[in-house]
Amino acid sequence: MLLTHLTARQLPEDWPAALPPVRRLAERGLELTARVTFFVGENGSGKSTIMEAIADVAGINSAGGKAGTKYASTGPMTPLGEVLDADLTASGTWLLHGPRLKRRAFFFRAETLFNLGQNVSGRPGFWDEDLTEQSHGEGFFTVLERMVSGPGLYLMDEPEAALSFLSCVRLAGLMQRVADEGGQIICATHSPILTGLPGAQIIELGEHGMRTTAWEDLQLVDHWRRFLAKPDFYLRQEE
Repeated sequence: MLLTHLTARQLPEDWPAALPPVRRLAERGLELTARVTFFVGENGSGKSTIMEAIADVAGINSAGGKAGTKYASTGPMTPLGEVLDADLTASGTWLLHGPRLKRRAFFFRAETLFNLGQNVSGRPGFWDEDLTEQSHGEGFFTVLERMVSGPGLYLMDEPEAALSFLSCVRLAGLMQRVADEGGQIICATHSPILTGLPGAQIIELGEHGMRTTAWEDLQLVDHWRRFLAKPDFYLRQEE
């Protein structure tokens, strides 16, 4: 493990403080207990807010990117990032805050990935391919397979956004390989496929705050089961 505990020194100012998971983080902190941790919750539950703050304390641009890069500064911290504390192991401290060229951390953020690619594709330490010449899903895997490997901290925000069912299974396999190699992944997701990764820690975010949940007890999984069994029931609710 590289990062073992998160806590907020105080509630951030303004809107993030209103999110129940942020209040829970400030009050009780969060233990990270597995090489792969998933944050799961509805839109607006605070997943991306927490992911951005973790990127801040890891020295990565909260909009996505690589730690230690000379091609883009990390920019100003987010409100939660300014008050977030992260407990790192000795290996975590070295890989996140050691010599710049030795740092191993990357924030894969689906909504900003192709903007990032316009700035760094072809540069040393990144990927050679032009993402605009690939399909959306192919571009995702070009970046994932180049930037997410071996010991390091890898943050992901909805990496399944452009992926098919089988590509999600492939991504789950990549996550397992990285964990076996000594890496650590923290991922915000809506995917029941990714969260099914054996041994992963699943944190469900919502009005209750945050709680560790088994895959089979996730509201997300329950909805998918019900939808696949009777899609017309769900679709009628939206008419």
